[in-house]
Amino acid sequence: MRAFLISASLLALAAPAFAADVAPKIGTFGFDMAGMDTSVKPGDDFVAYANGKYFATLEIPADKTAFGMASGLSDLSRERTRTIIEKAAASGGAPGSEAQKVGDFFASFMDEAAIEAKGIAPLKPDLDAIAAIQTKADLAEAMGRNLRLGVGGPIGMGVGPDRKNPDRFIVQGGQGGLGLPDRDYYLDDKNPNFVAARAKYKAYIATLFTLAGYDNAAARADAIFALETEIARTHWTRVERRQAEKTYNPVPVADMATRFPGLDWGRFIAGSTIPVQGEVIISTPSALEGITKIIGATDLTVLKDYLTFLAIRDAAPGLPKAFVDANFEMYSKTLGGQPQQAPRWKRGVDMTSGVLGEAIGKLYVTEYFPPAAKAKIDELVTNIIAALDARLDKLAWMDPKTRAAAREKLAAFTPKIGYPDKWKDYSALTIVRGDLGGNMRRVAEFQFKDAVSKLSKPVDRSEWFMTPMTVNAYANPTWNEIVFPAAILQAPFFDPNADDAINYGAIGGVIGHEITHHFDDQGRKYDKTGRLAEWWTAEDVTRFKAGTDKVVAQYAAYEPLPGKKINGELTLGENMADLAGVTIAYDAYQRSLKGKKAKKINGYTGDQRFFLGFAQSWRTKYRDAALQQQLITDPHTASHFRPYVVRNLDAWYKAFDVKPGEKLYLAPEQRIKVW
Repeated sequence: MRAFLISASLLALAAPAFAADVAPKIGTFGFDMAGMDTSVKPGDDFVAYANGKYFATLEIPADKTAFGMASGLSDLSRERTRTIIEKAAASGGAPGSEAQKVGDFFASFMDEAAIEAKGIAPLKPDLDAIAAIQTKADLAEAMGRNLRLGVGGPIGMGVGPDRKNPDRFIVQGGQGGLGLPDRDYYLDDKNPNFVAARAKYKAYIATLFTLAGYDNAAARADAIFALETEIARTHWTRVERRQAEKTYNPVPVADMATRFPGLDWGRFIAGSTIPVQGEVIISTPSALEGITKIIGATDLTVLKDYLTFLAIRDAAPGLPKAFVDANFEMYSKTLGGQPQQAPRWKRGVDMTSGVLGEAIGKLYVTEYFPPAAKAKIDELVTNIIAALDARLDKLAWMDPKTRAAAREKLAAFTPKIGYPDKWKDYSALTIVRGDLGGNMRRVAEFQFKDAVSKLSKPVDRSEWFMTPMTVNAYANPTWNEIVFPAAILQAPFFDPNADDAINYGAIGGVIGHEITHHFDDQGRKYDKTGRLAEWWTAEDVTRFKAGTDKVVAQYAAYEPLPGKKINGELTLGENMADLAGVTIAYDAYQRSLKGKKAKKINGYTGDQRFFLGFAQSWRTKYRDAALQQQLITDPHTASHFRPYVVRNLDAWYKAFDVKPGEKLYLAPEQRIKVW
């Protein structure tokens, strides 16, 4: 789907809405005991103990690359969203209304006969414009124009909050141009799966050219792949791109041509129509230098073919079935191991949600997120923030002035729960039933104009970067906020009828995770206003790094696939957030008891239920190809390894009587304690 996105430090999690039944949604107290394997000692393998039988009997649906409890709830959220969309489609809606736009976009996606009849005609003007390119300057303008259309390219450029002045938006740019998930897929010759993926990718490029009516498809594909491989050599690694201060490089617009020669920057910016003024924040300057040099040295014919391929690939979801199937074969089946394509209605719901998410979200929260749910989550957030504040107050390793500033930052947090206070205005977007290609183009231009308009407006911090029915959550360091869409506030993460220990372990762990992202190895670099600034002493940084180095080492020892270990540096921020998050969630649970001892339920103590609730929330099974891709590209540790973080908490040892000699046992001095 074409889109012009504003970066907001999004963080992957999972789940959907809220219900008011008397009984818990899962088991008798919010935990699925049938999924446990109690033949395993908790201290030998806590994940197997809590979730072993669930994994043993779980079959990943054919249209998915991974599945678990949260994935099932994601399906439920999609079903609910489908009902809302189909009602809008059936109602017709007044012309120009949100109901009309939602219904007509979905209907246009589902109208396969109209899509087949039009073929690639909706894309023809773009392909003709590329064919008409005569010079490298023309090419630069076409690359800029692609930004307006949301089409990817070798150079990314968009609009986002200025990390050193978060009260304004600014133009930002950096590396791009790869069709495979990461530079390693091009450059790693030791991994046979990557070698095989490269061959499939070249065949995929050739297929798109053939379907679009071009000759010499295989030769074009070879040249494009060779070009992308050269671009991949310039790319920063994902670990390098995590460093907030290293990816903030202001370059005056007037210096772009001399700093990054090989591209006509004047024509590029003119083609984009982005009102670039003053400077551009470049995230990966050496990569950009390399990419523009490659553009300058590459034959114009190859570059035109490259832009043609990008245009076709981007439009493929709205083109005839043969294009859609080619995309599925490459990106879902080859790279994700997914045997079967998702039904068209699911893809239609996802695309419509991506286009008109807040219009749908209004109806979603009315039906599935009552005020009582919001109130209970508000209380949980308040308790967990208080627990972190109490922990900060006693933090011995940090300088008193830095510690006081950390508490001020925490006090300045903005929690956003459920849905926005102010909804997005879609009045400028035109949607026409039966015109999917045209709708996709108009959506891209609408999103582009919306993003660019922020350059001339005061920053609106009430804006959300996820929709209410999105099964996710995020922390945004530049606005010092944590955001929980309505869809995540449901079992296994949150159930108002479940035992409090389960809720604190599950949604409490998620809330704690997002809060402590603001104090992880990168989040801690932003002050209470969201400004990228150094507010720690050098000694604090040294002591903190001693702890983070231990986190890197602990996770780097885990091996989710034979011979494939977790990248401890790439996943550091997420792992720290898990460690600190479950720690403060446990503190908050203890505070909620107000000195009383939790009663046993089904033979399990309150502390045991807390940790079981945490483990249950991450029940996920992966296909090998999807897991391999995650290990390379995802800053999150694979979900089924995330519960192992509990081996750093003294309370877990006491709860399950974990003894020396058991496989997960760490001596007290080896347990990592940072926050």
